[in-house]
Amino acid sequence: MGSQGGFGQSKEFLDLIKSIGEARSKAEEDRIVINEIEILKKRIIEPDIPKRKMKEYIMRLVYVEMLGHDASFGYIHAVKMTHDDNLHLKRTGYLAVTLFLNEDHDLIILIVNTIQKDLKSDNYLVVCAALNAVCKLINEETIPAVLPQVVDLLGHSKEAVRKKAVMALHRFYQKSPSSVNHLVSNFRKRLCDNDPGVMGSTLCPLYDLILEDVNSYKDLVVSFVSILKQVAERRLPKSYDYHQMPAPFIQFLSNSGVAIQVLATILLSEGWTSDLAEPLRKKINLDRKSSVLTGQSSDLSKKITIRQFAIAFGTSSPFYKLLLHCKDIFIIE
Repeated sequence: MGSQGGFGQSKEFLDLIKSIGEARSKAEEDRIVINEIEILKKRIIEPDIPKRKMKEYIMRLVYVEMLGHDASFGYIHAVKMTHDDNLHLKRTGYLAVTLFLNEDHDLIILIVNTIQKDLKSDNYLVVCAALNAVCKLINEETIPAVLPQVVDLLGHSKEAVRKKAVMALHRFYQKSPSSVNHLVSNFRKRLCDNDPGVMGSTLCPLYDLILEDVNSYKDLVVSFVSILKQVAERRLPKSYDYHQMPAPFIQFLSNSGVAIQVLATILLSEGWTSDLAEPLRKKINLDRKSSVLTGQSSDLSKKITIRQFAIAFGTSSPFYKLLLHCKDIFIIE
């Protein structure tokens, strides 16, 4: 079975990784992987396999799939591992099934009950693992089975759980808007969450909701301005900085500022003009040196011209129009 190697894995596994890394051609790599598949097909059906060894086999199956080969013969073993009470084994099982399966796979039905149980676990790490699977594997038909538990988790004491719960609800909205339309107030509440990560994750579903019905969210303008102000004044924890840039992953989505896009969509809806935006420009009062668009210290925030914004977003884009209204605030040339 191979002696013990580094990182708790067998020497056989480490040799596999090494041989793949040293392969000089795709053909040589394929030969190595095909040989590994034959070995795993025999090993994985042996009786009384130790759990530690089964965990390694599943990790090796992940390598097989990563390299473009079929490891479906082992999917069921990954599903079974999600049922294990051991945290490390359970998380390995969840990781594997989210990589192996899609939301329409026949094996999904076998893990829905496990997900329901794990969403109620006292161990927040188990809950997080289950929420990761929810985001990837729950489809429109199975949303009702887990929706109540996910909503309850929005009030969890751990910020990581609250953040993942928001992400799960956003995923539900993308799959089946009608299933979460009655839960919009929960997104509003999480926008005021004490944790910046939870607050940032809430901007994404709110943006989608605002694009559908801008008039229902005009009251959130003050909140979005406050978020921008907090970021610009560097009032968020240092851990949210990236290359001296304040919280870029809260501000940026698809190369544009989520909070700014939301604000722009609201400001430029029917009845809002540049004159009405003036008080908000004064309220934001962004410091030029701390603005996310200064182009300092990060490839994410290089100086960009109005013309480049026009090309990137289109001259009819709310984001582009807001930049024109507020170009005295942002460093836009």
